[in-house]
Amino acid sequence: MGGVVDQVELTILMPCLNERETLATCITKARAYLERSGVAGEVLVADNGSSDGSPGLAEQAGARVVQEAHKGYGSALRAGIAAARGRFVIMGDADDSYDFTALDHFVEALRGGADLVMGNRFRGGIAPKAMPPLHRYLGNPVLSGIGRLFFKSPIGDFHCGLRGFRTEAVRGLGLASEGMEFASEMVVRATVDGLRIVEVPATLSPDGRSRPPHLRSFRDGWRHLRFLLLLSPRWLFLYPGALLMLAGLASMLWLLPGPRVVAGIGLDVNTLVYSSAAIVCGFQAVTFAIFAKVFAINARLLAPDPRIRRLTSLVNVEVGMAAGLLLLLGGVAGSAYALGLWSLASYGALNSEVTLRIVAPSATAMIVGLQLIFSSFFLGVLGLRRQ
Repeated sequence: MGGVVDQVELTILMPCLNERETLATCITKARAYLERSGVAGEVLVADNGSSDGSPGLAEQAGARVVQEAHKGYGSALRAGIAAARGRFVIMGDADDSYDFTALDHFVEALRGGADLVMGNRFRGGIAPKAMPPLHRYLGNPVLSGIGRLFFKSPIGDFHCGLRGFRTEAVRGLGLASEGMEFASEMVVRATVDGLRIVEVPATLSPDGRSRPPHLRSFRDGWRHLRFLLLLSPRWLFLYPGALLMLAGLASMLWLLPGPRVVAGIGLDVNTLVYSSAAIVCGFQAVTFAIFAKVFAINARLLAPDPRIRRLTSLVNVEVGMAAGLLLLLGGVAGSAYALGLWSLASYGALNSEVTLRIVAPSATAMIVGLQLIFSSFFLGVLGLRRQ
């Protein structure tokens, strides 16, 4: 097997699920490119359970076929990448929307040392009716922009189906997505792991199928967005949580001296209670951000972060317990003071506008204090793996 791998420079990989109408055309174009360019290569079809005879047609057209029973675009591609014999892989959809005769830019970039070469359809050209307006003007730009914002990725077209990579580099990423979000996972993980990524123009033509595409705009768009959020604890938890906690704390401090009037609207103790809720929920989101970051680093989903390393070394179980106990005791002291006021009223009716200004911050301090203690222990549990 090792000798075969050494002799094959390029695997042209096509995922396939009932692509009988266009598969042979794609394979013929790919083989024509290999013959014209003189690149030692193979055409590999990763079949995902086709029922229209696509695998047999692929073999007749001169491709090697690998079967993957587990459904999903990502599942098929992972099987194909595992079976590839080439030092490089260029993957593209088998619907004849990409030109497999024009792969020179990809091969040149890979030979030049790139680990991942992404096609960019917005730079290369999108033929009329090749991409729905919803995808062209909203879906792709927004999701690609989010990917660049969250992960500092240089890629302008996150979802281009035509891309090349160094086989061992992508195998080393341990990609796990099963669906269409596999496209985003490859870019994100390559960026996080510091692989060398370049982008080249790619053209997109209308696909040659008579049936609708497998892609479902809103379902698959949400799966891409969900994946980007799950791999970015800062944007999913930290920033919203910190904003919520700071807003709650500021409004609580503003309302503690007495009622406030803004634009003719009176704000009093009811708003104070919601301020307390904002602090608690925000603090919980911030701790989730830390937990998710540590777990993702331990699982090699994200690269090590010096800031997290410093935080976990400074805020250990003992420090977290001490800070949590101080907050808890402060809350207990405030609650005791409120209880004293109640006793002076012979445990009868109280003026809620006065007592809630003591009870609300006291209860908040107790809740956050307990959360901090438990969170410190959980962070210690996550740290056991590193130790």
